[in-house]
Amino acid sequence: MPTVAELTAPYGNFMRSPRRGPGVCETCFDLTGGPPRCRHCARAQPSLDAVAPISYSVAHEQLHHALAGYKRPPPEVAARFALELAAVLWRFLREHEDCVAAAAGVPVFELVTTVPSSTREREAHHPLPHIVGELIGPTRSRYERVLHRTDATVPARAPSPEKFACSHDLDGRSVLLIDDTWTTGANTRSAAAALKQAGADAVAVVVIGRHLHREWGDNDRGLRALPTPFDWADCALHAGR
Repeated sequence: MPTVAELTAPYGNFMRSPRRGPGVCETCFDLTGGPPRCRHCARAQPSLDAVAPISYSVAHEQLHHALAGYKRPPPEVAARFALELAAVLWRFLREHEDCVAAAAGVPVFELVTTVPSSTREREAHHPLPHIVGELIGPTRSRYERVLHRTDATVPARAPSPEKFACSHDLDGRSVLLIDDTWTTGANTRSAAAALKQAGADAVAVVVIGRHLHREWGDNDRGLRALPTPFDWADCALHAGR
């Protein structure tokens, strides 16, 4: 069985860690080209205490293909991508979960859970709970699948605490949410709002890929300005400090 370092080594050649600064959304790290927050974060109600994308996921490039491929047939390809992405999460959390907890204002995360899919049909076969609950050492013992999709009618890209429900009261526990991709953040914000309605204290999210398009606006220049290769010792929350 290959090690975490061996599985993640190729990813260091194409992953790009976000950096705070001018033209970068202070919440989700979108490349705004000027405003301090992207339009989605500017309109959203606060529900997340910290957002930590591991890398940008550029449409039609390598990380984007991995994040799409681990959820689709053929099964042998999906299984390989799932193992590699599990290693990416494992390595990042081993190095930087403390950074995420500090940004959220808590010493540790007592509970780890995943953001459900927007539909029950997709959620039933989604590989992310298996990755976080069984494959990844840093999260395995703390993982609970506490969120589920409700019957509420909510537009796909609209954050709403009615979209998901929590299976039990969380009694002030701090929660680390894991998601694979952040595009608008609607699902993740909805999940965080549901967790807080159920009594969670701090809620933070680690997302593997912050999705964006290279050709939009000034994104290509912003991506080219990021350091290469990917530095596993750094993370978006403290990069350059």
